[in-house]
Amino acid sequence: MGQHQIELSNLTLAYEDSGQGEAIVLLHGFCGSHEYWDKLIPALSENNRVIVPDLPGHGDSTFPKGNYEMEYMADTLVELLDKLELEKVTLFGHSLGGYITLAFAEKYEERLNGFSLIHSTAHPDSDEAKEGRDASIAKVKSEGVPALIEGLIPKLFAPENLETHAEDVEKAKEIGKATTEEGAIGMLKAMKNRPDRNHVIKNSKLPALLIAGEKDQVIPPEKTFSVHKETISQALIKGAGHMSMMEKPDLLISEIQDFLKS
Repeated sequence: MGQHQIELSNLTLAYEDSGQGEAIVLLHGFCGSHEYWDKLIPALSENNRVIVPDLPGHGDSTFPKGNYEMEYMADTLVELLDKLELEKVTLFGHSLGGYITLAFAEKYEERLNGFSLIHSTAHPDSDEAKEGRDASIAKVKSEGVPALIEGLIPKLFAPENLETHAEDVEKAKEIGKATTEEGAIGMLKAMKNRPDRNHVIKNSKLPALLIAGEKDQVIPPEKTFSVHKETISQALIKGAGHMSMMEKPDLLISEIQDFLKS
């Protein structure tokens, strides 16, 4: 796996680049990094070129001099694809990465072969969820990112997986605590402000894959499976919470590979 950094118009973006073939891009969730996908990259890169960025303010990417809205994130991603001379990719977005995926599909559909939401949703935040974002921002400002991460990460795993996947839980915490304060606050604001994008899935002619975790306590399956039509595939990962890439990687790999073949 090759680790790279590239200078974009207003930030330095870090990314993994491995394998050859049709390009796919994996976008991690809030307070994650490219390391979220470590269990998937070897298998997926056997037949595809796999690009895995650290989102701005996360991992080894710097935070931008600008804003963190999902549309801006889509612009950042298209700038990366241009630099890598990639005309079209298939985009997979986990959680926050899914919100960016939908913004990208709305703005740059011609650059996609297809897209996937993994433990994500096209629905906007509810009023209660927006209050939760504000509370998280206040916590980061008063206590720092590590305090937020300690409370957040255990909720991302199915309860029965907390002990069996203790190493993954600790790894997710370690990754999360490396997120910059600006990155965490910026993304919390962007998630709070994002619009309803169900129309993007409804109107797109591209193949789409919606993946939910059976035991997801953050985004339940019905929030992921919000649109039904012929071009949409749905997959429920049994025994997984919000982190199937760590909890049930083999099942997630299988769903992604089946989608890419089709």
